[in-house]
Amino acid sequence: MNKVDRERFAALIADHAGIVRKVATTYCRDAEDRADLAQEILAQLWAAWPRYDQERPFATWMYRVALNVAISHVRGVYRSARHFEPLTDDHHQVAAAPVDHEANDELALLQDVIAELDQLSRALLLLYLDDRSHREIAEILGIGESNVGTKINRLKQRIRARLA
Repeated sequence: MNKVDRERFAALIADHAGIVRKVATTYCRDAEDRADLAQEILAQLWAAWPRYDQERPFATWMYRVALNVAISHVRGVYRSARHFEPLTDDHHQVAAAPVDHEANDELALLQDVIAELDQLSRALLLLYLDDRSHREIAEILGIGESNVGTKINRLKQRIRARLA
């Protein structure tokens, strides 16, 4: 890859860095996990850069790569975390202790609701909240445009019911 391509890639990443942060924040609650995921997203964007079709919007392509990496990351975390250990009294004390993840209770509740969503719904919500059009969301997620509208409406209803 020549210097011009590397510089163009770096400039586009700098212009759209918010996408990486949004995806990492949506899929990881812990700061270290977010940083790891963001790094993995950037590495995969770099690896996929030679296949980027410059006729298409960069942000759409970037979202697609970032969301695929995030979903794979979440699946990998769940797979590696599947080990069982007998509970001790210490575990019960930790589980009973109240944890304040966020000072803002409403934000914490919304984050909990988002964390309960399946990967496709999380991605859909992230793109919707980022004011992406139904067409863009459909292209990024690989689903039909009319399906996007239906899924968004159902997602809104589910979130309203959960927050009520």
